Amino acid sequence: LHLAESGVGLVQPGGSLRLSCVASEGTLDYYAIGWFRQAPGKVREGVSCVGRGHSNIYYAHSVKGRFTISRDNAHNTVYLQMDSLKPEDTAVYYCASTSPLSNYVCSTGEYFGSWGKGTQVTVSS
Repeated sequence: LHLAESGVGLVQPGGSLRLSCVASEGTLDYYAIGWFRQAPGKVREGVSCVGRGHSNIYYAHSVKGRFTISRDNAHNTVYLQMDSLKPEDTAVYYCASTSPLSNYVCSTGEYFGSWGKGTQVTVSS
């Protein structure tokens, strides 16, 4: 499964941005998909994950109520809608996939095997 993120953006605090994770091969709905981020000097953080369909949705505490993960199977895409953005959301964002039957851990990315190259999100005034 080859994944590519899009949605590079510079947004002001309080603004919104939607990231897309598109599969060039394979069908995304067969997999659990996660969004992760890594800021300079910080460890990678699991932001949000979704199992097959819209099952087992997870959000990190830091983004709960502000970010929404969703699937668009017609376009083989998983979105991350990010609202009320804060400067601390600045990071490179990655999407990744794994078997929904694996013991994946969204908060750490454990057992996620296919990763995109990442896209930069900067929240700054």
